Amino acid sequence: MDNTGTNSNIDAVQINGETYVKQNKNTQSTGKRAVVVVDRGWIFAGDVTEANGRILLDRAVWVFKWQSIGFAAVIENPQRCEVDLRPMTAQVDVPAGAEIFRIPVADDWGLK
Repeated sequence: MDNTGTNSNIDAVQINGETYVKQNKNTQSTGKRAVVVVDRGWIFAGDVTEANGRILLDRAVWVFKWQSIGFAAVIENPQRCEVDLRPMTAQVDVPAGAEIFRIPVADDWGLK
């Protein structure tokens, strides 16, 4: 309920000119997979485990680059032709202090 006592359905919100859209069932996380943005602009996605001050990503992909779309579109649909995802052959190991932010994603994000 909002402050007037009525129910409100908000599907999108705009912050500083950027529009954020409510996730649908197909993009919601059901596990521990996330897109993790780390220091120096590196972006990875993987199944997250945290241990001993480290962020460990299994089944990881490197979000190498994208063109003509915004970051929100990459998160929404990583299979677009404008998105270059590169599978990592080993577990990605990042110092926890290097994390800028993470976004929970579907368990198969970037793997299809």
